[in-house]
Amino acid sequence: MKNPKELAGRAAAELVRDGMQVGLGTGSTVHFTLVRIAERIHDEGLRILAVPTSEDTLRKARELGIPLVELGRVERLDLTIDGADEIDGRFDMIKGGGGALLREKVVASISAREAIVVGEDKVVERLGVRFKLPVEVVPFAAPVVARALEALGARPTLRKTAAGATFVSDNHNWIFDCAFANGIEDAARLDQALKRVPGIVETGLFLGLAHVLFIGCADGRVEVREKK
Repeated sequence: MKNPKELAGRAAAELVRDGMQVGLGTGSTVHFTLVRIAERIHDEGLRILAVPTSEDTLRKARELGIPLVELGRVERLDLTIDGADEIDGRFDMIKGGGGALLREKVVASISAREAIVVGEDKVVERLGVRFKLPVEVVPFAAPVVARALEALGARPTLRKTAAGATFVSDNHNWIFDCAFANGIEDAARLDQALKRVPGIVETGLFLGLAHVLFIGCADGRVEVREKK
């Protein structure tokens, strides 16, 4: 059986063209995108400059020989390839399972095109039914934010590492993973409500940012959907 994540990740790497400035997302599916881009650099002489969205992606890209550029050196990216924890029929997403939601959203915001790579299990009818919504917060404000999240109908859990310590993002913040009993009914309204809470740095709701979706399927197909 083919790995759906590998199928999607490698397929999306073919969108990269010579001379592009590219955003590199974070996660297990994007790993295969990085590998394929590195192969194309070696085999085709592909020339790009890339902005990584996490320290993890930065390390992997360097090891693979992908040329990197600092975010401050670019005003616009031609393309970003990233993963998603969930994506619905409107191309709205939950991201942040890997803890890189803030940097991922910054990079997405300056991208002319955002390609999302997922396995078919990540495509959902309603966000938040199966996957908890990550919310990145300033540590000092965590108790206040937790109460505000509960008032908005969430059940927040402070993210921990495998060793039991509090997870700390690349930006030195904490993350609450928020469960909603029946999923997220109105993602745009919730996103705006969350952003009005002092101490919340960013939410894992990525709305209106994706343009094309690569879905890896267990039967070996890659389904490509363009946002209408």
